Amino acid sequence: MRNPLCKSLLSMAVVAVLGVSAAFAQAQAPKKQPKDQVEYDLYVNSVKETDANKKLALLEQWKQKYPGSDFKLERNQLMLATYQQLNQPAKMVEVAKEMIADDPKEFTALYWITLLTPSLYSASAPPPEALDLGEKSANGMLANLDATFAAEKKPANTPEDAWKKARVEAESLGHKTLGWIAMQRKQNEQAEQAFIKSLQLNANNAEASYWLGLVMLAQKKPEKQGEALYHFARAAAYDGQGALAPEARKTIETYLTNAYTRYHGKDEQGLADLHKTARENAFPPEGFKIKNIYEIQAENEEEFRKKNPAMAMWMTLKKELTGENGQQYFESNLKHAAIPGGAQGVQKFRGALISQKPAANPKELVLGITDENTPEVTLRLENPLRGKAEPGTAIEFEGVVAEFQKEPFMLTLDVDETSKISGWPAPAPPARKAAKKAVTRKKK
Repeated sequence: MRNPLCKSLLSMAVVAVLGVSAAFAQAQAPKKQPKDQVEYDLYVNSVKETDANKKLALLEQWKQKYPGSDFKLERNQLMLATYQQLNQPAKMVEVAKEMIADDPKEFTALYWITLLTPSLYSASAPPPEALDLGEKSANGMLANLDATFAAEKKPANTPEDAWKKARVEAESLGHKTLGWIAMQRKQNEQAEQAFIKSLQLNANNAEASYWLGLVMLAQKKPEKQGEALYHFARAAAYDGQGALAPEARKTIETYLTNAYTRYHGKDEQGLADLHKTARENAFPPEGFKIKNIYEIQAENEEEFRKKNPAMAMWMTLKKELTGENGQQYFESNLKHAAIPGGAQGVQKFRGALISQKPAANPKELVLGITDENTPEVTLRLENPLRGKAEPGTAIEFEGVVAEFQKEPFMLTLDVDETSKISGWPAPAPPARKAAKKAVTRKKK
């Protein structure tokens, strides 16, 4: 239950309780009087007792004997402080409920219910009535901030800046609890807005950052996934006042590393940069974006297409041919088509020679395009090439698609002119000229 505002509110409660002593001793508050000397003694003994259990017993005795005491509020404030000392938050909520039953605007009671509602149900599902009480208390506290923290109500020994800070922290807490309640009700967008308001008021509340990440992720909107990771990084990396406990940060860090890798891909430097930025800022800076693996892949493919248009075109063709409807794609789009045909500015494909038939002056070449060891294309030549080439020789080609086989993959092209083959090591044979037949004249 440690919270910087707790100390401020407890101080306020102590001031109020000490005021009771003045009322008892000096009768400065004529509307509030002890019923008798017994009640006065119970009060004095309750205040003086330092043992929390004995103090609680005295307070219970006072409550039992004088349930309608003029000092019921002050007694309840003492009970709140005592139950807090005994680490009994559920009992604190019970006392606070009694207090707001008497006065719906009683700020200390509204504060404690607002603060304790999420922590009471951190390991179990909260019942609807607990959520309703927490929501009503948080809204009540927010609605009464101006009146509670009015300048004239500031205790004399409280610095002005501390008074203003207590107000801001109370407002941040109210929105945080409303966000948690909306999160329990699966109202994730409403919870998101509440957590944002809370963090805008108190940027150092790492628990609110963690919850904000959860509700953003739960919305399953692609545009919010990267920002959700940012808030997880904030919860894991931030180690100043308002940070989560080390074990909680370690657990969130493990989750973040796995989630970041799934979303963005393995990127140690990118993750380190995310930690650094999130540690220093509760919200992502302007222009912040974590690219997902599909965006990165698309960018890489676009860059690849620009640098290797022929290979990119071939990979697209092969992907279609090896897909579920590969045969249909072949019949409808490729059969009898001239490829690459200048599409996307590609004049010829490039492959590595794997085999040739016959071994010299071949009329058939088998090439690998994706790599030099995987047969993918067979070129059937109308006219044989001259000489022979070594396996691995780079060959550029174009042709007309004739046949397709899916398993094992093979695309067969007919090439009607040797000029459509580039990279063959032997020069093309000279064009043959038609032989002139000698005209023999018969002698007459």
